[in-house]
Amino acid sequence: MAPKAASKKTPIGGKHNAKASLASKATLKGIHSKKTRKVRLTTTFHRPKTLQLSRSPKYPRKSVPHEARLDHHKVLINPLNTESAMKKIEENNTLVFVCDVKANKRQIKAALKTLYDVDCVKINTLVRPDGSKKAYCRLTPDVDALDIAATKLNIV
Repeated sequence: MAPKAASKKTPIGGKHNAKASLASKATLKGIHSKKTRKVRLTTTFHRPKTLQLSRSPKYPRKSVPHEARLDHHKVLINPLNTESAMKKIEENNTLVFVCDVKANKRQIKAALKTLYDVDCVKINTLVRPDGSKKAYCRLTPDVDALDIAATKLNIV
């Protein structure tokens, strides 16, 4: 007896497989049935955040940008050579400067680096009673403050 040819009928549960494939397609596509309302939790209305494109101006609003208000020469006004400042130079490896009142410690550090080629470990500032700012700049151990004061500042 010859073997039977395979029947071309759907296997058991054929309808179920078709339903399952339709269901999987629906889940992939998403069902657009009924939109649920978002619950509002407060009585105040907040305007929704919309797209904010970056600006690309047709022309600059200022033709020439203004000069920097505090350059390195304006930050450090002058070194101090009082007795107490000299004691700081000799004992603590610290230079003492009178600075602009609006200058911060980072600007003072950058000005010292560019003008005198010295790195600071720490800078302490105070505003004096006459309204000027004084900065105590402690230099790195590899640099001698007395040497800098003598050669570059001409105060010793």
